[in-house]
Amino acid sequence: MTRPGVDLVRHPAGATDLVLLAHGGMENSQAVPHTWQPPILRMWPFAWAARTAVPDAAIGMMRYRYRGWNGAAADPVADLRAVLDDLPPMIRRVVLIGHSMGGRAVVAAGDHPRAAGVLALAPWLPPGEPLTAVRPPVTFAHGADDRITDPQATAAYANRLRAAGTPVRVLTIAGDTHAMLRRHTDWNDLVADFTAKALGDAQAADAGDELLAQYGRKASLPAAVWPIVVARLRLRIVARS
Repeated sequence: MTRPGVDLVRHPAGATDLVLLAHGGMENSQAVPHTWQPPILRMWPFAWAARTAVPDAAIGMMRYRYRGWNGAAADPVADLRAVLDDLPPMIRRVVLIGHSMGGRAVVAAGDHPRAAGVLALAPWLPPGEPLTAVRPPVTFAHGADDRITDPQATAAYANRLRAAGTPVRVLTIAGDTHAMLRRHTDWNDLVADFTAKALGDAQAADAGDELLAQYGRKASLPAAVWPIVVARLRLRIVARS
């Protein structure tokens, strides 16, 4: 069985903060995710946006055991919590950013002591989703034309969080769909703004490169490939419509 982990996009020496990106998946599947699947590719521009916004932070891609949520097992949440528990001690704050199924996962794990904010992009938050005491700042964002996950269900979950005392910002991106490609620059700007505000200016550098030593694995797409990723994803979406 594949263990959950982090594929590092950026690992500056002395980083005490981590931006962790959680990609989307399927309702039910025990297949192993692969690097070139669209839900994973879609997160690369966000990695670049976060890197630009918080250059002293480590940036990582969540690596799940399975592609699916898998009912009550909620495998992505178990994987995310295991990764957060096992991070090196010098990683003090983790900004959680997830799309679709990954959005559901970061919300469900957003009460972890290391969580320093949750950004859920087009999250899958079905009716009856258990309420989590998510650690702020918290932002939910949804394309108005999303037909894969429900913007109204996201708003309903946000209202429940507010009623429980957690401030939540909810954004609607007019004219965009679940893939977040029509206005991709706006989504990238949102990721950059959120990470910068969540981590502020307190990115101390007082430790060695222990994060890379622990995980020993880098994510494999170079920066020059990221614009091509967006173009290919757009072509796939158009071909399926």
